[in-house]
Amino acid sequence: MTDWTIILRSLQARKFSTLTTIVTVAVAVAMMLVLVTMREAGKKAFERGCGDMHLLVSADASPLSSVLNGVFYANPPRRPLPWARFEALKTSAPWAYAVPIQQGDSFKGQPVLATNADFFLKFKPNPNEPWQLADGRFFNTDFEVVVGADAARTTGLRVGSKVYLTHGTGMSREGIPADPEPEGHDDHADHADHDHDHDAKHVEGDHSGHVHRDFVYTVVGVLKPTGGSHDRALITNLESTWIIHAKERLEKAGRHEKPTPADLTDEDRKITGVYLRLITREGSDTPANLPAVFDSLRRDTSVTVAAPFDEIRTLDVIVGNVNRVFIAVAGAVMLSSGIAIMLALYNSMEQRRRQIAVLRVLGASKPRIFGLVVTESAIIGLLGAAAGIALGFAGAIVAAAVMKDKLQLLLDPSIPPRALVAVALATVLLAAAAGVVPAFAAYRTSVARNLRPIG
Repeated sequence: MTDWTIILRSLQARKFSTLTTIVTVAVAVAMMLVLVTMREAGKKAFERGCGDMHLLVSADASPLSSVLNGVFYANPPRRPLPWARFEALKTSAPWAYAVPIQQGDSFKGQPVLATNADFFLKFKPNPNEPWQLADGRFFNTDFEVVVGADAARTTGLRVGSKVYLTHGTGMSREGIPADPEPEGHDDHADHADHDHDHDAKHVEGDHSGHVHRDFVYTVVGVLKPTGGSHDRALITNLESTWIIHAKERLEKAGRHEKPTPADLTDEDRKITGVYLRLITREGSDTPANLPAVFDSLRRDTSVTVAAPFDEIRTLDVIVGNVNRVFIAVAGAVMLSSGIAIMLALYNSMEQRRRQIAVLRVLGASKPRIFGLVVTESAIIGLLGAAAGIALGFAGAIVAAAVMKDKLQLLLDPSIPPRALVAVALATVLLAAAAGVVPAFAAYRTSVARNLRPIG
């Protein structure tokens, strides 16, 4: 009879205890892997969203909220910047690009970003990776929209789709497809009137919004995935947005005609932020004049200047402190699983002393008996680690889906290989260490006392 046969029979003889201990270890391993995976994936997701910009200028309350709102669509910025401020900003430094953005509209829960052609021509969503189209083209005139990869999948939009956008966010993000009905179809008119009344009831309040029914947008392009926050956005040009809000201004003045670009005033030409990148030497991503330009811009107290990657690092520190608490909890659960292994094996020694005594009579040495128990403990840890890895993969996928649904953050649920190997190895070593105490008990088993006739 080989050592492996002895170990397997021992495990099978205590199926319930063995399975319970393996499940305990698996849960601890899965918790640790999910926490490590989400921390790394979250960090990478935030870094991807910032693209290759150096600075972000807005009127938000703080640099961190500026980045979260202007890049990750956490909330629409509440305070706009006048177009004149953007014009002055363009000449304030040797910029590789200065891309204006405006937020505030949405479609079926997906944010809408209004910008200009430089957003696609100069700003890169990932360093050294330009935008790529899965279908169609970029916008080149008013009331055309390009849809991010995730937004297209979520909403079902494709090239040629006609849509109305919604002014507002949160619960009001219910943009409506603008599919034309056949002529003479009165139900559609009734439905539109009903929706108009419904929208009118929700114009006021923080979560209010109304559908821009006088302006139909056409989807002209669908982007390939970038892995960043812009994948869930609908992107259009600034002038279209200005025209929409110019109509609201004219209606308040008692004029109900549809505005044209010629009707736009400085009051209409507003933005919520500017993506900025300085000219850099080839092969360098951080220009030497970045600190000086940053300090110069910050002297203007009417704007908020953020260095996106610095803010992401700050956010990582904040989240990292919380993560350490969760990882400590997972570590405590893993330690408790090691104690469970020790208790399960130690308690089984009372029923196994006669078996051990027989093995000793058959020629098994004390060190061999010690090794058998430690190996059995390590196998329980190995099985628990394997089950925990499978459970961790499933947990990471679920966690990524929840983060996407609740925070609109796209996370890669794949477990880092180094973390996987490290956690699995630590689990097996902890299990083996937990087997040392019951192994000593087996080592000290008296042959003569435990071979006495029963009864």
